[in-house]
Amino acid sequence: RKESPPGAAAAMSSMMSALSNWLVNPRRNPLARIHMHAVSARLRKYGLRYDDLYDPYFDLDIKEALGRLPREVVDARIQRLKRSMDLSMKHQYLPEDLQAVQTPFRSYLSDMLALVKKENAEREALGALPLYQRTIP
Repeated sequence: RKESPPGAAAAMSSMMSALSNWLVNPRRNPLARIHMHAVSARLRKYGLRYDDLYDPYFDLDIKEALGRLPREVVDARIQRLKRSMDLSMKHQYLPEDLQAVQTPFRSYLSDMLALVKKENAEREALGALPLYQRTIP
């Protein structure tokens, strides 16, 4: 068996990281740009934002982040979800004038979600159990 040079693994990891960043970056990859526009068009039809698609029952970090957001932001999210379900059940889309003012990629959750994930990583590094796995003695 042939041994690889010591820096080969690091170089390969760096190359794979650069490739994966290129693949998902819509500014660099035309296919990612086409995909982003398709997702944007679908979200505009129902009046949703990309962050509305996160499920708080699937990931407890999302549930925690939603709990920390201001009530107005969470209420607006719930209203968008209700409106989109109503439109979907009626087999309709938002009117064209309302679709034009939608902002599907304006994020309201990612900053708080990053903070929650950072706190959980810090808690894990210190050896404590995550908050939602703790039990009261």
